[in-house]
Amino acid sequence: MKAIVCTKYGPPEVLQIHEVATPIPKDDQILVKIVATAVNSGDVRVRSLDVKGIMRVAMQVVVGITRPRKSILGTVYAGIVEEVGKNVTRFNVGDKVFGMTGFAFGTYAEFIAVGQNSNVLEMPVNASFEEAASIIFGGQTAIHFLEKAKIAERSHPCVLILGATGSVGSAAAQIAKHHHTHVTAVCSSEGHDLAALLGVDGIVHYDEEDITRRTEKYDIIFDAIGTYNARQFKALLNDNGVFVSVSAGYASENMHQLRLLKEMFEQGTLIATIDRTYKMDDIVEAHRYVDTGRKKGNVVVRIRP
Repeated sequence: MKAIVCTKYGPPEVLQIHEVATPIPKDDQILVKIVATAVNSGDVRVRSLDVKGIMRVAMQVVVGITRPRKSILGTVYAGIVEEVGKNVTRFNVGDKVFGMTGFAFGTYAEFIAVGQNSNVLEMPVNASFEEAASIIFGGQTAIHFLEKAKIAERSHPCVLILGATGSVGSAAAQIAKHHHTHVTAVCSSEGHDLAALLGVDGIVHYDEEDITRRTEKYDIIFDAIGTYNARQFKALLNDNGVFVSVSAGYASENMHQLRLLKEMFEQGTLIATIDRTYKMDDIVEAHRYVDTGRKKGNVVVRIRP
């Protein structure tokens, strides 16, 4: 099968398409023919080893010293079950599924073998493969940090989303609304139209206003891009308000997140925000675009025509 291999740490050009062995599913695994995946900040960070200080060393210990041990990157996928192990009961050949692999990576490929009890689920019935792949990373990350802020335990909280038009921020705005919140989205003036599509209650343009000087108070401030710090926004928090940021650590993934994303998409309360879609052969261009920091929503890679 074809796979995109990260040959070493570095710029997008370190990603090369190689022929590798197609995985053989174990008794409790399914073999998924991947149709679509996505380029997320986690993929880019690992590929480039874009981590500073002691965290750089820590990441190398975890993912590889001179290059990723899991040389096929990619953490999300949507595709079709091609084969099932003899002990598999949850899925059948032909099922359309989507899922996430976390630090196991492996989704930049034509096939992947995953456990039937891993983070994999039948796709939303109304989703395309591109849409299914695009809602996962931002969605699961947003759920992780909003739940860390105890959003479900607060009564109609006011939420400020910093970076509301990225893959995490656009998902966070919609997931916050799912919890009956008042959401203010922070984005550039260029991102206004996308933010408006998310159903938020207010939009602030950071290129036109110093957001740290606002007079409104918030119960949750979520930095969905990891470039701010809590001190900057202390004056904007209500009593018992909390500041959470994606820079605070790895967002663990689980089936609860995947089920919620499926449910919301099928109900029409979550839309897929796709900026660009690339072919597998154009993976270098896809990573190069994400490296610019200008993407709005998600960058999808179509593995199959």
